[in-house]
Amino acid sequence: MDLLKALVLGILQGATEFLPVSSSGHLVLVPWWFGWDEAPLIFDVVVHLGTLVAVLIFFWRDWLTLFRAGWTALYSHSNQTDNHNHTTNQEPDARLLWLLIMGTIPAALVGALLEGVFEATFSEPSLVAVFLLVTALLLVGSERVYSARERSLSDLTGRDALLIGTAQAVAIFPGISRSGSTIVTGIWRGLPRPEAARFSFLLATPIILGAGAKQVLDVITGSVTVESDMIGPLIVGFFSSAVVGYVCIWFLLRLLQRRRLVGFAVYCAAFGTVSLLVALFS
Repeated sequence: MDLLKALVLGILQGATEFLPVSSSGHLVLVPWWFGWDEAPLIFDVVVHLGTLVAVLIFFWRDWLTLFRAGWTALYSHSNQTDNHNHTTNQEPDARLLWLLIMGTIPAALVGALLEGVFEATFSEPSLVAVFLLVTALLLVGSERVYSARERSLSDLTGRDALLIGTAQAVAIFPGISRSGSTIVTGIWRGLPRPEAARFSFLLATPIILGAGAKQVLDVITGSVTVESDMIGPLIVGFFSSAVVGYVCIWFLLRLLQRRRLVGFAVYCAAFGTVSLLVALFS
């Protein structure tokens, strides 16, 4: 793998992991368009770790607050000697942590039980293109389901978390955007766009971590060795995916304060349609 290819794939992973355009779909279709061979497993691991670093750095304060609140809630419950005021201040954050755990369950179960089914779709560019069109419809539909209720994250229920988590599970199909489907579902449940995006990115963290851990395990158990000529591409892929991922999180959170998701829908529809036509008639 040369450095240019590593840079392109790293940027692609960093941008599409968080923008609502499907990272898995792009990582299937872009190499297919260019006629590139499949990237080595170790490279996939490294670029996914790059996006994990991006989301952890961006939300490190949030996660620190959430874990502290969760620990405080567990400690107070186990000792049954709560300080009422302190617990009250910590309760919303502890509750949000619990909702994120609940929201992670559907994708974890679907990924573990149906991994082979999803992997089969990665070899079908036409099917991935169709799923990109589904993403476009979801993004357009977000304006149809937009609610004026303006609920906050503190208003979310366990049912809301499971519904958003189910949307994340469906996005295991390459071409269906994880961030797009979870943000749209959050909007449907009454969250403002920026709050829906924040919950989506927080919810992505354990899934990206779990996927990265599984890939690392696959590398270890497969006794994969890193050739000396791969060191440069791995470094380029990691840093490009991390930097671009961080910038895209910042960009989308700011964008959704003023704009809608329609522009991303137009892009997904155009890219999906062209890719589908080429796949069917080439």
